[in-house]
Amino acid sequence: MGSFDLSDRSRRLLATLVREYVETGGPVASQLLARRSGLGVSSATVRTVLAQLEDAGYVHQPHTSAGRVPTDRGYRVFVDLLLESRKPTRASVVVEHRLREQAERSPLVDDLLASASHLVSRAVRYVGFALGDSPSAVLQRLEFVPLGGSRVLVVVVSCGNQVGQKVVDVEEEVSPDELVRAANYLNTEFGGLPLAEVRAAVLARLQQERTLYDRLLARALRLAHSTLEEMPNPHTFHVEGAASLLDRPAQGGASLATLRALLEMLEQKERMVHLLNQYIDGPGLTVVIGAEHAMPGLRPFSLVASTASDATGIRTVGVIGPTRMHYSRTIAFVDGTTQAVSRVLRAAS
Repeated sequence: MGSFDLSDRSRRLLATLVREYVETGGPVASQLLARRSGLGVSSATVRTVLAQLEDAGYVHQPHTSAGRVPTDRGYRVFVDLLLESRKPTRASVVVEHRLREQAERSPLVDDLLASASHLVSRAVRYVGFALGDSPSAVLQRLEFVPLGGSRVLVVVVSCGNQVGQKVVDVEEEVSPDELVRAANYLNTEFGGLPLAEVRAAVLARLQQERTLYDRLLARALRLAHSTLEEMPNPHTFHVEGAASLLDRPAQGGASLATLRALLEMLEQKERMVHLLNQYIDGPGLTVVIGAEHAMPGLRPFSLVASTASDATGIRTVGVIGPTRMHYSRTIAFVDGTTQAVSRVLRAAS
C-alpha cells in the first residue's frame, strides 16, 4: 500500500521521520518533527498523526515514551514519494570517466560490469552488484563424454569459462573415438563464433540433405543442436563489498548470523541471478524493501537496482544494504551508473 492512502500532512511527516531516522539511527521525537517538517503544526498535532501512522503500520515505537522509527511499510511510502518526484539522473563525471577508462583497457562487457559493481559499492559502502546478459558470448569448445550405452554428456564451454551441459540419448552406442572426432569437427567449424550464430548454423546444416550422407557429421550436429537450443543466454554477475556489511552490523539492524547468511547467498551467483530476474521485469528502477522480499534471508535488507536495455544488451546495476538506507542518494547513484554503463557501451560498439 502506497502513499496515496495518506493525507499530504501525514506523508510529509512520515518523509521527515524517515530522513531523520536514516541520519541519526535513533527514534524520532514529535518535537523534532514539528520543527523539521515545515508544516507549522504543534507537537500535540504531530503526536496525533504519529499515532495514526502507527495504527496503520507505517511507524512503530521501540518502547514507551520513545520517539518513532519507520517500518518497512513506512520506508515504502517514502521511496514511492521519491520515485514520483525524481528527475532523470546522470552519473558523476568521475564515475563515467572511470568506466570509460575501463572500457579502453578492456572492451569486454564483463569487465565493465565488474568495474560498475566496484564503483557503486565504494560510493554507498554496502554491497554493489552488476548483472548483464551476454548476447555476444562465444563458443570456446564442445565436448562429448560417453556415459555408457547410448547416453552422452554434451558440455558447452563459452567465454568466461561459463559451462552448460546436457545428457542426450543418441539411441545407439557410440564409441569414444567417434565422439572425439565429432567434437573436433564442431570445434573446428564453430569455435570462436557467438553462441547465437552457432545455434543458427547448426540448425541450418541439419536441414541440409547432404548431412544425411555422413552419419558422424549428422550425429555431431544433432548432439550440438539438442544442447544449444535449450541453453539460456549466459549471464555475468559481479558482487563487490559484501564483507563491508560485517563491519557495521548494528546500523542495518541485522545479526551477524543474518549477515553471514546473506554473504553465503551472494556467493551462490546462480541463485542471485534467478532472484534478480524475478524482481526485474523491464528497464527502470526496482526497489525491494525488507518484508517485500520473497526470500526470508533478505528481509533485513533493501535492494535498489536500475536496469537498462538497448542494442548492446540488458544490464542491471544495484545495491543491497540495510533497510535504514539513504534511499535518495543510493537511487540516484545506482541509476546514474547504469545509464553511464549504457553510454560507454554504445560509444564502444
